[in-house]
Amino acid sequence: MKFRKTMVAGTAIALAGVLAACGSNASSSKGTSITRMESDVISTMDPSTNTDAIAGQALIDTMDGLYRYSGSDLKPAIAKSEPKVTDGGKTYTFKLRNAKWSNGDAVTAQDFVFAWRRTVDPKTKSQYAYLYSGVKNADDITAGKKAASTLGVTAVNKTTLKVTLDHAIPYFKTMLVNPAFFPQNEKFVEKVGKKYGTTSKYLLSNGPYELKDWNGTGNSWKEKKNKTYWNAKNVHIDTINGQVVKDPQTALNLYQSNKLDIAQLSGEQAAQAKTMSGYTPLKQSATFYLELNEKKDPIFKNTKIRQAVSMAINRQEYIKKVLNDSSIAANNVTPQGLFAKNGQDFSKAATKAESSTVKYDPAKAKQLWTEGLKETGQTNPTLELLTDDTTNAKRSAEYIQSTLQQNLPGLKVTIATVPFKTRLSRSQNGQFDMVISAWSADFPDAITFLDLFTSDNSYNDGKWANSEYDALIKQSKTTDATNATARWNTLLKAQELLTKEQGVVPLYQRVQTTLQRKTITGLKYNPTNSYDFVNAKVK
Repeated sequence: MKFRKTMVAGTAIALAGVLAACGSNASSSKGTSITRMESDVISTMDPSTNTDAIAGQALIDTMDGLYRYSGSDLKPAIAKSEPKVTDGGKTYTFKLRNAKWSNGDAVTAQDFVFAWRRTVDPKTKSQYAYLYSGVKNADDITAGKKAASTLGVTAVNKTTLKVTLDHAIPYFKTMLVNPAFFPQNEKFVEKVGKKYGTTSKYLLSNGPYELKDWNGTGNSWKEKKNKTYWNAKNVHIDTINGQVVKDPQTALNLYQSNKLDIAQLSGEQAAQAKTMSGYTPLKQSATFYLELNEKKDPIFKNTKIRQAVSMAINRQEYIKKVLNDSSIAANNVTPQGLFAKNGQDFSKAATKAESSTVKYDPAKAKQLWTEGLKETGQTNPTLELLTDDTTNAKRSAEYIQSTLQQNLPGLKVTIATVPFKTRLSRSQNGQFDMVISAWSADFPDAITFLDLFTSDNSYNDGKWANSEYDALIKQSKTTDATNATARWNTLLKAQELLTKEQGVVPLYQRVQTTLQRKTITGLKYNPTNSYDFVNAKVK
């Protein structure tokens, strides 16, 4: 899931005034409430088209799929119990619980059928349609070869959902927590049409909360307890106030003045927070990296050039001088703690096998750069580095600009800072030379990262392509799907190849510096880098 870089310079006084009216209240005549910050606005509440973590959190707050994470525990949600799995792991039959939409309609198996078909339909233009690969006919549907109605999902009756796969998918259940697999009320979606998911008025909830006071672009919103939620008895916080705070000093000030209950910090404020009450470092399954546009800039097709860019960056210094937090230098794109087998961490195992191209080595970088330029016939290239218009993103870009120009002779780097939505759009449309990107795990498996850089993946903005890599990823999903050891080894080979080739340049794994009131208890943080507010309380 696309991750937004935090913190843009904002107007602290004005924002504090806005928050004064909706600040933290452990209890009031309207029940318990908390105020938490986000770094930017909610982009969409359409589960089929959402791609980023901010809207993803709002969707998890307001909707339920078949499963739900509570911390590291994957628990049935709309699914009444664990499914019946037959045909060698290719058929899943789910029994659904008695759940309702916020308008009183029953949540039925057909709601899943409609939603899943809508998401894979090319007309919807869902960037997450690729997650359905392996569900019967999904690949042919997304390629326009078959109708969406042929997808391997069937409503046996109102409370029985049958899913048919092309082959066993070992991580299938964990994918179902992604909003792209959430149900949608067909009658409602068809009625509101293109307005679906654009404002509070055009939403239905089947989860813990209902999104209120959201106009589609505003910097604040409310999440009110959904009284029709099947598990409402365990939703103890009545209101979650969402507020966009883009400046780290503003966020810190608001937390200290009790106007924020959960705040995310970066830079100097992150370093300061380490000694404060409520300091909560959240190690996230999220990696930040550089994408190099091989289609727009053929210079990046040269492996030596890509390796030189990587080896010219001192990741440890970057974290210490720019991020000022506990983030981890990334040796590859798969984050630590995401995926393991027999106690062995996948990312660390891949690092042992291949890490020379991410080691800071300015002399080697200069050598490779010079050789690469000669091979491509270029001299003194000027390249633009695209990033978000946030304080942290700007500082990151300035550091990368400085170190690349210092270590790669003749290179001139310019910086373009744009709003998050614009950066996403330009990235997807190939309107960049280099771009600082990030990805947050959709489910706890290495494939959620490694899949991104196959030749035809919609998120492969840099257009790196390697047929051997593509074959390894395909093998992990088919031939090795039911053999955990073989699959592990195949994915390791893929990660090692991606790292060696520097198809993407990893920068760091994020450890988000967070301040959280000690009065908030029972709040779980999930492997998908999201909160689960079910069972959370305010003392």
